[in-house]
Amino acid sequence: MRLLVAAIGRLKQGPERDLAARYRERAAALGRGLGFAACDAIEMPESRARRASDRCAEEAGAILSHLPTNGVLLAYDERGRSDLPSERLAERVGAWRDSGRPVLVVAIGGADGLDESVRNRADLTLSFGAATLPHGLVRVLAFEQLYRSLTILAGHPYHRGDPGGQQPA
Repeated sequence: MRLLVAAIGRLKQGPERDLAARYRERAAALGRGLGFAACDAIEMPESRARRASDRCAEEAGAILSHLPTNGVLLAYDERGRSDLPSERLAERVGAWRDSGRPVLVVAIGGADGLDESVRNRADLTLSFGAATLPHGLVRVLAFEQLYRSLTILAGHPYHRGDPGGQQPA
């Protein structure tokens, strides 16, 4: 399975870009031994349409163009779940891999968010909470969660988790 973070907008040079690259590289290296062929990122330009709904629709087309018919789409959106523990996310990533799905696309929308077509197509929609976060931090967090999922699947000590195991599914 290939891992792909598909994000609207470009990260400028700086600490967010560096940290996202560091987690991407870690995920790519660890993932090879776990059946993940690659961990890539693609930056798509922000739409220049006048209306927010038109911008979201145009950006949705760009995101969805990277998703094959049988690929998995994980969308980060403010309306998504914020209660899924890392262990459960790792289980889902492992199950998607084990079912032979070719790619997991992690979608990060632009300043106006994700179009309804992306949210409706998503296999899972998550949120990093109610707070509005800068785009660069969302990208860092998305790569970190991919890396964390892989460490959990590998039994690596990076993730310490809940010792009681009493987390919602």
